Amino acid sequence: MNTLKCNGFIGSFNYIEDDNILYGKIEGITDLVTFEGNSIKEIKEAFNEAVEDYISLCKEVKKEPYKSFKGSFNVRINPELHREVFMEAVKNNMNLNQFVQSTLEKAVKNG
Repeated sequence: MNTLKCNGFIGSFNYIEDDNILYGKIEGITDLVTFEGNSIKEIKEAFNEAVEDYISLCKEVKKEPYKSFKGSFNVRINPELHREVFMEAVKNNMNLNQFVQSTLEKAVKNG
């Protein structure tokens, strides 16, 4: 998947072979906002325009533009990995949530 960034928003896009276009959407929002173009330059311009329009619309209707995250999510992994992660957490004197959070923070920081 290809991604773009603009004003704190991220967009994903793909090539639609049957239509011979690049097609994408803004990620991390509660609404569906799409954009398209025939080239990389056009898809970038369309994404930037979609973000600006979405920000303006949210301001107009007094709506938070970003999706709300609760801070919890389910992760399904195989039982052996679950056991290994638990054991690693114990070795690091952490509970499973602390270990997973720490690991995710490091992954995001390192890009």
